[in-house]
Amino acid sequence: MADRYVVIMAGGKGERFWPASRLKRPKHLLPIVGDKPMLTQTVERLEGFIDASKIFVITNSEQLEGVREVCPTLPLENVIAEPVGRDTAAAVGLAMLLIKSRDPEASLAMLPADALIKDSKAFQESLDVAFQAAESTPSLVTLGIAPTEPATGYGYIQKGEPVGNFGGESVFKVVEFKEKPDLETAKGYLASGDYYWNAGMFVWSVGAISEALERFTPTLKQGLDELESRMGGDELPALLEELYPSLEKISIDFAVMEKADNVLTLAATFDWDDVGAWPAIERHFPKDGDGNVVDGTGVFESSSGNIAVAPDGHLIACVGVDDLIVVHTKDATLVCKKDQAQKIKDLVKGFDATIV
Repeated sequence: MADRYVVIMAGGKGERFWPASRLKRPKHLLPIVGDKPMLTQTVERLEGFIDASKIFVITNSEQLEGVREVCPTLPLENVIAEPVGRDTAAAVGLAMLLIKSRDPEASLAMLPADALIKDSKAFQESLDVAFQAAESTPSLVTLGIAPTEPATGYGYIQKGEPVGNFGGESVFKVVEFKEKPDLETAKGYLASGDYYWNAGMFVWSVGAISEALERFTPTLKQGLDELESRMGGDELPALLEELYPSLEKISIDFAVMEKADNVLTLAATFDWDDVGAWPAIERHFPKDGDGNVVDGTGVFESSSGNIAVAPDGHLIACVGVDDLIVVHTKDATLVCKKDQAQKIKDLVKGFDATIV
């Protein structure tokens, strides 16, 4: 059987978790939920399933040292820094080249760095099914999450007819990828039972993703071919510095997944939360009798539904306020209504670079 590899994409800025999350130490390098950084949890979740020598992390130059610090079990050469962000299709292409150089017949999983999954055993079982499907068919496989509510913050995957059974699990043909819906559309998706949340977890063979990039993004593939032709002789960091900025900038969803007709999906059997913004943490911390959540030290008087985060031991005290997010760090304090949390990203974009 061909080798299996896992590539973790860890280049995000984590702007919705400001002020705890910063450019050099964003969300995936922080213990947003749990006592270890989210990326460390992602790597540890693979223990016993795949050897550390076959796990890669693609990050950026600002976060390179931070990633190596929180992933001490990975070989240094398995942590690759993009000199500039070119979106996920370029990252997928780079991952494909790295694995191809080791084993052209291999299969690889592409995983996000910051998903919260507590049931590692079920995660490994679902990932194994996805690998089996990718190894048995020339397909692009994605892990779907069975929705539990009509969420409007996720993309959706519409499943079609079953195409096979792997490891005791049914795998389905993908009919279509759907963008983030409005509430009524999301309610329809949930009621139909034919839709999964798109968790951004993919498995494919080197050959299948290479062919898909050639077919749907020939400009990007041409740039990747030039990169591959020189990978044997030049130092990779210098080579990426020279060639990577010219690669086409496009997401793997737009570039390939929404166009390909050989996409398969299966329902993940594990728990999952992408912990996308501060309000998500209240699902994972105990609440007091008034629905307040504290990560750190906080006291409340005549207040309800608040989230207080003080990772540095600072005391947060709330009196007569409801449904606020209050986050204190050594150099910044955030006060925000919970229903405005998605606007934190817009706030951060207007800051001077020294603040973020």
